[in-house]
Amino acid sequence: MIGTIIRYLSSSIPLGVPLLYGSTGEIVTEKSGHLNLGIPGIMYVGSISGVIGAFLYEQACGNRLANMNPALAILIPLLSCIIGSVLMGLIYSFLTVTLRVNQNVTGLALTTFGVGLGNFFGGSLAKLVDSELPNIILTNTSSFYDVSLPFAAKLGWFGEIFLSHDFLTYLAIAVAILTSLVLNRTRMGLNLRAVGENPATADAAGINVTRYKYLATCIGSAIAGLGGLQYVMVYADGVWSNNAFGDRGWMAIALVIFALWKPTMAIIGSFLFGMLCNLNNYMPQFGVPLGTDTQELFNMLPYVVTILVLIITSMRKKREHQPPQSLGLPYFREER
Repeated sequence: MIGTIIRYLSSSIPLGVPLLYGSTGEIVTEKSGHLNLGIPGIMYVGSISGVIGAFLYEQACGNRLANMNPALAILIPLLSCIIGSVLMGLIYSFLTVTLRVNQNVTGLALTTFGVGLGNFFGGSLAKLVDSELPNIILTNTSSFYDVSLPFAAKLGWFGEIFLSHDFLTYLAIAVAILTSLVLNRTRMGLNLRAVGENPATADAAGINVTRYKYLATCIGSAIAGLGGLQYVMVYADGVWSNNAFGDRGWMAIALVIFALWKPTMAIIGSFLFGMLCNLNNYMPQFGVPLGTDTQELFNMLPYVVTILVLIITSMRKKREHQPPQSLGLPYFREER
């Protein structure tokens, strides 16, 4: 039983990492006053962009692991992922900041567009390799990403649970902590929060509202896109399948509410969500048989927890637990 619990906890962490990237990116965006419901599509485009970069590099190396440079095998998909995600962020920013299009409609359209774009390129690459299945297998590149710390095995259960993961897992935690420090301890973070709370006042104080909104959205998109890359390269072992990403992008948005718009809380929340998502896989090993209907109930747990947190925080009405005051509202400088 102890061994099962250790395996359960260890396998739950990779499930939470894409959520941590997505929620951290969305928190950065929402702090500027923009509700980006396009995060699922951005994560999808980030993952397929990384896959395209890895695919082209593996083809250039003749699909031989010995011909691949470890640094290039990591950097090419990573940079491709960031470029694709930032481009999606720029599209969202141009529509919502410059043209002042409705943020909710734009985000939903961006999600639909991102999923369609990812499936199009995923299907196209699968045809290039004459695969019988609609899959792209990048196990060579994945082997460079999914490398754990060499001394983890010597530390028993602690090493297996906390130190046996890939570098993108630890990067996600570092990015969340750094984001929290920037938001709360720097002038840039203060200005960004001012833009999200009251852009007219921030504008009157000499803060370039448009610049901060663009930067926050693009940086947030880049962070969220890394979650898609981690899912494909680590959790899926380098295998891309159309529509396999599931609802992780929407869970990342729900996690923002659970974390009360705090990146450090998102670390705890993401791994809790990962445990909840992984629970139905381990319940039979814990001696609890599950039917199909019962599994669907377990899949609902992260959303049920989010709703409960939303109800509790709404009842307490503490300002620090509320979203930015101007979240979702367009800013017209002429009206200030």
